[in-house]
Amino acid sequence: MALQRDQVVRTALKLLNEVGIDGLSTRRLAAELGVQSPALYWHFKNKRELLDLMAEQMQAEVLPPDRRPTDDWSVWLAADARAKRQALLAYRDGARVHHGTVPTASELPAIESQVRALCDSGFTPLDALRLMLAVERYLMGWVTEEQAWLQNAQEPLYPDLDDVPLLKEAAQVLRMEDRDADFEHGLMLLIEGAKTTCGRASGAPD
Repeated sequence: MALQRDQVVRTALKLLNEVGIDGLSTRRLAAELGVQSPALYWHFKNKRELLDLMAEQMQAEVLPPDRRPTDDWSVWLAADARAKRQALLAYRDGARVHHGTVPTASELPAIESQVRALCDSGFTPLDALRLMLAVERYLMGWVTEEQAWLQNAQEPLYPDLDDVPLLKEAAQVLRMEDRDADFEHGLMLLIEGAKTTCGRASGAPD
C-alpha cells in the first residue's frame, strides 16, 4: 500500500509526543513508517513543510467555536484562542511545532472568514488581521513558556518570598498555580484593548 500524506503526518505527531521536536527527524520518521527517507519527500519538500502540516492537523483536531452572525466578535475570538491553546497543549512541544509556520492554502478560507466577521463588526481588514496575529502570537508565546515549565518543573517554585512582599502577595501567578486564569487575563487585556482602539468594533451601539 502506498504511503499516504495523512499517515505520514499522524505518525509524525505520534513521534512528537514520544521524542519531542528536538528528537523528531525525517530519518526517524521514515524508520517509524518502515520506509527510506526519500519516500517521505513525495509528501513534503522539507522539515519546515512537515511542521506546517503537523500544525494544521493539530488545529483540525479541535472543533472551532460556533460563530453566529449575532455573536459579539470578542466572544468567538476568545473562544477560538482557548480552543487553539488546548490543541497545542495536547501535544508535546505543540507550540514549538507552530514556530515559523505559515498558513497552508487550505487554511486561508477559514482565516478569510474570521477577517470578514471582524470587518462586519467595524474593523478594517488591516486591523482585523493585526488583531488576529496579536492574539495568535500571544497564544504561541504563552503556550511555549507553559509547556517548557510543565516539562521542567521538579520542585515547588519560590518557597520563601518574605523579602519580596509584593511578589508574595501575587505568589499564585509567580508560581503558575492557575495557568488558565493567568492566560485568560492576558487574553482579555488584548481583546479589551482592541475594543478601545478600534471604535465601533466593540459592538457597542452608535
